[in-house]
Amino acid sequence: MNQMELSVPYDNGYEPEDYMLQEDEWDRDLLLDPAWEKQQRKTFTAWCNSHLRKAGTQIENIEEDFRNGLKLMLLLEVISGERLPKPDRGKMRFHKIANVNKALEFITSKGVKLVSIGAEEIVDGNVKMTLGMIWTIILRFAIQDISVEETSAKEGLLLWCQRKTAPYRNVNVQNFHVSWKNGLALCALIHRHRPELIDFQNLKDDPLGNLNLAFDIAEKHLDIPKMLDAEDILNTPKPDERAIMTYVSCFYHAFAGAEQAETAANRICKILGVNQENEKLMEDYERLASELLEWIRRTIPWLENRVAEKTMVEMQRKLEDFRDYRRMHKPPKVQEKCQLEISFNTLQTKLRISNRPAFMPSEGKMVSDIASAWQGLEQAEKGYEEWLLTEIRRLERLDHLAEKFRQKATNHETWASGKEEILSQKDYESASLMEVRALLRKHEAFESDLSAHQDRVEQIAAIAQELNELDYHDVASVNQRCQNICDLWDQLGTLTQKRREALERTEKLLETVEQLFLEYAKRSAPFNNWMEGAMEDLQDMFIVHTIEEVQTLIAAHEQFKATLPEADAERQAILGIQQEVLKISQSYGIHGDLTNPYRTITTEEIAIKWDKVKKLVPQRDSALQEELARQHGNERLRRQFAAQANLIGPWIQTRMEEIGRCSMAMEGTLEDQMTQLKQFEHVIVSYKQNIDRLEGDHQLIQESLIFDNKHTNYTMEHIRVGWELLLTTIARTINEIETQILTRDAKGISQEQMNEFRSSFNHFDRRHHKARVEERGKLRPDEFKACLFSLGHLGNDKQKKNRAMDSDDFRACLISMGYDLGEVEFARIMMLVDPNTTGVVSFQSFIDFMTRETADTDTAEQVIASFRILAADKPYILTDELRRELPPDQAEYCISRMPPYSGPGALPGALDYTAFSTALYGESDL
Repeated sequence: MNQMELSVPYDNGYEPEDYMLQEDEWDRDLLLDPAWEKQQRKTFTAWCNSHLRKAGTQIENIEEDFRNGLKLMLLLEVISGERLPKPDRGKMRFHKIANVNKALEFITSKGVKLVSIGAEEIVDGNVKMTLGMIWTIILRFAIQDISVEETSAKEGLLLWCQRKTAPYRNVNVQNFHVSWKNGLALCALIHRHRPELIDFQNLKDDPLGNLNLAFDIAEKHLDIPKMLDAEDILNTPKPDERAIMTYVSCFYHAFAGAEQAETAANRICKILGVNQENEKLMEDYERLASELLEWIRRTIPWLENRVAEKTMVEMQRKLEDFRDYRRMHKPPKVQEKCQLEISFNTLQTKLRISNRPAFMPSEGKMVSDIASAWQGLEQAEKGYEEWLLTEIRRLERLDHLAEKFRQKATNHETWASGKEEILSQKDYESASLMEVRALLRKHEAFESDLSAHQDRVEQIAAIAQELNELDYHDVASVNQRCQNICDLWDQLGTLTQKRREALERTEKLLETVEQLFLEYAKRSAPFNNWMEGAMEDLQDMFIVHTIEEVQTLIAAHEQFKATLPEADAERQAILGIQQEVLKISQSYGIHGDLTNPYRTITTEEIAIKWDKVKKLVPQRDSALQEELARQHGNERLRRQFAAQANLIGPWIQTRMEEIGRCSMAMEGTLEDQMTQLKQFEHVIVSYKQNIDRLEGDHQLIQESLIFDNKHTNYTMEHIRVGWELLLTTIARTINEIETQILTRDAKGISQEQMNEFRSSFNHFDRRHHKARVEERGKLRPDEFKACLFSLGHLGNDKQKKNRAMDSDDFRACLISMGYDLGEVEFARIMMLVDPNTTGVVSFQSFIDFMTRETADTDTAEQVIASFRILAADKPYILTDELRRELPPDQAEYCISRMPPYSGPGALPGALDYTAFSTALYGESDL
């Protein structure tokens, strides 16, 4: 129980702010009128005698009869039902002081802190001190426990009077002074509960008569002694509140017993309604959690499947499926996860407010379990897109290498076709000298051609090796073809060597060879090889990703074009050899077969290939320019994406900071903060179209196989994560404000108090200026302890205004409120505000702690007491009694859940309301 603090009455007779509300302003001269003292003397004397007569005694003079402390101790024993220490029977002053001190110590033991009221003043007959002490006793034992709809003391008694007199004309109870002067309020209270005692309809506008009528009926029929004088009330501008409250409280206690059953039934209905609503929220949470966890369980294996497809088309289909997942399937689940956390927090807040145990979801369905599963999903998702793009790039490279392998292999196979048969011929055996020499020179030309093809064979083998290393899907056929080419190449080398040896043996028998034909053959073969190589290069596929790479290819092509005049000169020189042969033949009249036996290519073939080279040059120019244009288009896509991303990224960060500032702000009410957050939420939802547009640009970039972007540091993944975090943050912040509003309204916290809590909390949240938005609003234990020490609301008004209290003042303040912040006590408080030992205290936990121990919440004992009233003090209750006292749905709810009563003397069908009430505040089975 929190201790009450009561100081010595001031000269005007009014109590401290802790117990009395501020009333209307009155003329200062009236406050000096001793009328209040006269009224309190009579009222307090009558009140004391109403209890002392039970012990066979009474008092006549209130300041004289309590001076020795004996009747004061007797009064406390009667009203409390407890025994006080044995009084001192001596008549000396110190005996009287000892007795009064025993009485004051007993009052203090009941949770009342007496300030400046000492035994000496009571023994000396100080009337103001004596009246103040009796008022303290009346407050503690007659008024303090009065409660109506979660109000207490004066407010509860005033609300009770207002409700009971509301139906009566000319009765308007607003206070405990002028509202009672015409006597109608007292008559209305009597008529409302005992209508046979008074004819209210025929009462006249006679304040004196009405007051005396009420006093007489109360004394005669209700056993309420006459504590007031009608004349004193009427002749005083403002009757004494303490006297009126004391007298009216006697009516409350006289009539309150008749309303116990109604009050008990109302309390039970309220508690059961809260339980039913909480159980519905628990069921919804379980269902949503199961659905989300099942979706995560199905999705993770799909994301973890990193088995690459063999073709580009299949891998691009996988990439498109992943895009659909990010755009369409995951965003709704992000919202579901956020809503699930919000629902869980709201449910826990409602359970705390209704003094219920925290909700414990089924095994594996805690918020932490869902967060862990979600983290697993994101870990599986992380790198999946990068793996897809890497595989697509690898397959693109493989396709290019495979095509290059096929071209080179085809050209080489075309060249090698028939060479084995030629090298295996033995035509030199029957040839003439000239024919043998021609065969030898032709073989030399072939060897030159064979040597020129060595690089091509090595290139083919190198490409095949690279395809093997990159795990090309059709690598078996590549290996087989490469092996065939290598085997044939080895065979050609062996046959070439054998044929040369045979021709050289025959050459000794031959002497003359036409040098010009040989020169033609030697020069035409390399030139032919150069043209074939040039055609291969001009038709070679290329893969580039930047403008610079295309420009490098264009520069290389320009260098090649610069060599064409030199090649054309070589071509004309080779053709000139053939022209020179014709000239010699014509000059010397040579007639016979002028076919060059050594040549491997004719002039016509040279002309055809040269024309093809000249046609391929502009085609290569066109292809490179097209690729340059495509790369310029890719660069535009990069810049277009970067322009939006460089705006969206800072925009998201700015909104996060605005939300953080709004959640920590103290200007205005919580509803103002909620309005501002709703406006932020509207702006964020409206901004979604920019994210979608950026997603479209990102898709175009991926379809164009663009893998980097130097114009921005933001990737689509960064934007997605930031956007999802922004949506989650605004939803969580709105939920926090809603929870604070719910807590404030349920706990009766004023906006000023809420601002005071927030100010103290923000002051000690020293890290929030540097932390990320999602990490703000958390206090470490040392900060939380310092915050508790800084809060002035724990003391009186003077302490509230002076927040820089020294340690002794603050410790005295805490002791007066029942707190002791030693290490053990502080550890207990930390267990309340940080049950999961995270090491930080949130603002919501801070508010819960500041309001929990003074809140008027229902308990299992209160519910049991209410059921006992309905059950006519039996330890069990019957179904008929439940259906008679409770609404149908509430009654059936109890009947379906109450276990049978197994105690002695139970009737058939008796139900155990004690076990049921205890279960309401135990662990949930859901």
